[in-house]
Amino acid sequence: MFGFLGLWFRRARFVARLLVFYTAMFGCTGYGVFATLLLRMVGKVSIAQYAVGRAFKHVICPLVGIDIPVENEKALEVRPAVFISNHQSELDLVLLGRLFPKHCSVTAKRSLKYVPFLGWFMAVSGTVFIDRTNRKDAFTAFDRASKEMQDKRQSVWIFPEGTRSYSDKPTMLPFKKGAFHLALQAKVPIVPIVVANYSHVLNVKEMTFERGTIPVRVLDPISTEGLTPADIPKLVEDTRNRMLAVLEEITPKKSEVKKSD
Repeated sequence: MFGFLGLWFRRARFVARLLVFYTAMFGCTGYGVFATLLLRMVGKVSIAQYAVGRAFKHVICPLVGIDIPVENEKALEVRPAVFISNHQSELDLVLLGRLFPKHCSVTAKRSLKYVPFLGWFMAVSGTVFIDRTNRKDAFTAFDRASKEMQDKRQSVWIFPEGTRSYSDKPTMLPFKKGAFHLALQAKVPIVPIVVANYSHVLNVKEMTFERGTIPVRVLDPISTEGLTPADIPKLVEDTRNRMLAVLEEITPKKSEVKKSD
């Protein structure tokens, strides 16, 4: 009986927090459309995603009870750069809100462009949309991004796994090479960001969404100076291995996780 009630309360928290999360997310992105148009009018559109991201942080984190401590945050000030991070779930939008640097644009799959509010905001704020089924389109998008990085010192944030893992363990999917090709093409460093596995906070498979802390570590920039396309496979492997080691290190052990009230 008590086990059934406990399960019911966990499921109820999951649904309630998801509802709060999505309501707040659409509210923030709705605000983001107007904020971006205003920033575009005054020539400040390059900070639009940073400004609206902070709204995600200040609104959603308190509402769902998430704390995001960041180690080596100074490295986020490198500009321009290709920022890469592991990709776990929709909750990464809040992580972006906490971490996103100024003068940076995120990359996203083209289908997100048509999502109400979120897609509208992404479209007007300079998101680099990529059709992953069209190799030529992807190269064209990266060419445009490379030119922006060189001409306007605009950084780019990419999830090299390409999709959400929804993993309940500190692991990552294989990396795609696009972020690394872009860094070489634009002649900028790569800054890896490692977000601890947060299945103790959100676990879609188990239908749990609890309060909690999600540690993040920003790694030191990786120079691409002097590298050629032939060096990319090793660069991808070394970077992913380094991020995996940190992911395992910073992910809270089950014994360290405090249960939600």
